[in-house]
Amino acid sequence: MVKNFILASQSPQRKILLSQIGFEPYKIEPADIDETPKNKEKPSQYVKRMAKEKALFVANKNKGEVVLASDTVIVCGTTIIQKSKTDKEQEKVMKMLSGKTHRVLTSVCVVGKGGRAVVKLNTTKIKMKKMTKDEIADYVVSKEWCGCAGYKIEGKLAGYVKQMIGSYSGVVGLPLFETRNLLIGAGVY
Repeated sequence: MVKNFILASQSPQRKILLSQIGFEPYKIEPADIDETPKNKEKPSQYVKRMAKEKALFVANKNKGEVVLASDTVIVCGTTIIQKSKTDKEQEKVMKMLSGKTHRVLTSVCVVGKGGRAVVKLNTTKIKMKKMTKDEIADYVVSKEWCGCAGYKIEGKLAGYVKQMIGSYSGVVGLPLFETRNLLIGAGVY
């Protein structure tokens, strides 16, 4: 396992994904930044900015270290789906996604030892089946959605995905192809 970089995320899913491709951060240091979207900011701009700001925040505290950060959002039309705080909010999200195609945008940023930030964006399209009221209620009650925006693809919701075009690992939270290339480009191997 390669261990000479910092992961700017507490996500257990991202750590597991990294280990799949032979990478393990020697340090985990989440970035404490304001994640409020800017007025009229497009979802792709937002997710790239978030990944870069997280990586730079941690890199500024760890000069000369390679830092990896990522950010994932679910977008329905032009609406960025935020983390639900209540069952009612999550029910509304599931109704919005039911029977529709949406996008999952995941941006990855690696800051190299010299402080240069490189950002890549991965987009995956997901077509959901039309969910019944009972299916939506069952998913909401499962609480799998807690702590993430929209849902976790690696759980019950996978049974409602009719089609996925793109990166499964990107939907989980870290597109491995882009991540591996960025880390190797920054001298992590």
